[in-house]
Amino acid sequence: MAQYSSILTVIGLICVLLSFTTNATKQNNSQIYIVHCQFPDGERTAKYQDLESWYLSFLPTTTSDSSREAPRLIYSYRNVLTGFAAKLSQEDIKEMEKMEGFVSAHPDEILNLHTTHSVNFMGLQQNMGFWKDSNYGKGVIIGVLDTGILPDHPSFSDVGMPPPPAKWKGVCESNFTNKCNKKLIGARSYQLGNGSPIDGNGHGTHTASTAAGAFVKGANVNGNANGTAVGVAPLAHIAIYKVCGSDGKCSDSDILAAMDSAIDDGVDILSMSLGGGPVPFHTQLPKGISHSYDVKIAQTWWRWKDLSKGFPTISRSAPNSS
Repeated sequence: MAQYSSILTVIGLICVLLSFTTNATKQNNSQIYIVHCQFPDGERTAKYQDLESWYLSFLPTTTSDSSREAPRLIYSYRNVLTGFAAKLSQEDIKEMEKMEGFVSAHPDEILNLHTTHSVNFMGLQQNMGFWKDSNYGKGVIIGVLDTGILPDHPSFSDVGMPPPPAKWKGVCESNFTNKCNKKLIGARSYQLGNGSPIDGNGHGTHTASTAAGAFVKGANVNGNANGTAVGVAPLAHIAIYKVCGSDGKCSDSDILAAMDSAIDDGVDILSMSLGGGPVPFHTQLPKGISHSYDVKIAQTWWRWKDLSKGFPTISRSAPNSS
């Protein structure tokens, strides 16, 4: 009898574990989607006044299955895309497809860090030609979307820098205020940035200094190649938008949110050394890049193909980079 009771206990425990596993699987079916919307005819002005409320109206308020994670709004986009990012399930998407104004929904993609030898590629030479005539970027604001920045690096000294242009509306987040200066004028962090613009990878510091690093005399590597290090636009201002984690992974939803903020902040150029495989134009990130051209923001977006698949080439499946 005791043996029979033990068997029943084991079977009961297995059933409970299977129930927990099934519920966890259902909840894990939710993921971040980027949803593209379109204003109903004649309602653009009214809807635009309170975009977030309109976006929230697309999210199912109840679920038929209590074990399923409730939909959650992550980002509301204003400039780069009429749409939003939200934690959704396939069932939520099916419900949205019935609603007026819904266009499409695509899973959030994760991009990797990329870079290139920009100065040599563009054929720039110091103290002559286009580089000199451009006044080394004076008065220009470059928004860098990457892994953050190490603000104490000498490349970001503001010695000899003018104040930022009057059009600048950006901010340095509260835990970063004392790190900003006339060179580094803005710093924001997004979901994968874990709440701080500090660079835990090094790639963002590298790309920011490549774009607009100040003149640093006596730069060397273990005593070798001693000389002066300088970015392409040493008199330009830098605004950092941390969209990547220290593991080098960057999500489309964070990138779109950062682009959205950068447009409001007043940047002139967006620099993104990020990428992955080729992506179709109808997905959300290329659309966001296209919209940023509409507000006259130039972009650099380099995407190197994987060396293991052949010789290195540059992929630009999104709109042309500048």
